[in-house]
Amino acid sequence: MFKNKQQGTTLYLSLMIMTILLAVAFGLSSIFLGQAKMIRSMGQSVIAFYAADAGIEEVLTRRSSPSSTCTKLSPCFLDNGAAYYIIIQTPGVDCAAANYCITAVGVFKEARRAIGIEY
Repeated sequence: MFKNKQQGTTLYLSLMIMTILLAVAFGLSSIFLGQAKMIRSMGQSVIAFYAADAGIEEVLTRRSSPSSTCTKLSPCFLDNGAAYYIIIQTPGVDCAAANYCITAVGVFKEARRAIGIEY
């Protein structure tokens, strides 16, 4: 009599266990994919930062009268595929420095990092 009521129990339990395992697998894979994307973007960020640093160094070689041909409309490209452009401001409303405010923006793929100096 009880035998007939319990025939589908094993199928139900196995389906529930498989559903739980599948949910855990999907959850873990989404976490790992998010981490992988973040690690990749951190590498791109470092390259963009050093491209901006190269821009600052280029401008500082002409410290007495800084100028650059690398603008936002025509950035300078590096051998590794990164690029940078320079923004030079004279003292005024947006620049509280004694001589110049210089901002270099490095770009690599989706990453964009900026370094600013005042002197």
